[in-house]
Amino acid sequence: MKGQAIEMDIKETYNQLAKSYEQDVDHDSPYNTDYERPAMIHQLPDDLSGKTVLDAGCAAGWYSEYLTNQGADVTGIDISEEMISAAERRVGDRAEFLCHNLEENLPFKESQFDIIISSLTLHYLKDWEYTFSEFHRVLKQDGMLLFSVHHPFMDFNNFKRENYFQKERLTDRWKKQDIVIDVQFYRRAMQDIVNTTTQFFTLEKLVEPKPQESFKEKNLNSYHYLMTNPHFLIVEAKSGKIH
Repeated sequence: MKGQAIEMDIKETYNQLAKSYEQDVDHDSPYNTDYERPAMIHQLPDDLSGKTVLDAGCAAGWYSEYLTNQGADVTGIDISEEMISAAERRVGDRAEFLCHNLEENLPFKESQFDIIISSLTLHYLKDWEYTFSEFHRVLKQDGMLLFSVHHPFMDFNNFKRENYFQKERLTDRWKKQDIVIDVQFYRRAMQDIVNTTTQFFTLEKLVEPKPQESFKEKNLNSYHYLMTNPHFLIVEAKSGKIH
């Protein structure tokens, strides 16, 4: 029952945030537009034509639209019905969208995707093992898993925690133009992120991104902060046989 309660919290939170994501966050947040997204895109193959891609935690569909425009065959999934509706409005029938919980069986066949991309989603899941086993199942041999999460250093310092190694559920208050809402997520140590990833995948690269120069024009103080303090972490991994 506790797990179900957490699921409902996340689902309802993002149902309420869908309008903000569709109208503001996906366009006007420099943490997205000038920080996380450029770093994620840099890790993707130059040629995405014909690649099958799963956008795991697609939110309002920014990545799904970008990947579709690059010629990829995209499927987006998200736990929030309102986010899925926003993604469908953005991308139309050029991609397929499903409302689905990443903590449950993925409704896809084995070796279906060339790439799984998950942007700032996995820190909402308490446990990654089952989700990663499903990612491994639906990825092709040597397929790419690319995901971004909160940097553990950032969460540990900003929330003034006492035990870095303890995985814990935290609450952050988000103030958007049309809503103020408490968002809950899980903080975990770097070794937990790496060890769970390498349980199912071959680690290719860890990226602690720095902001683009364009960020400076939008928020100078945050730009200087991000140049000296990691805020997000990007992990690139490759699918293969589980040892």
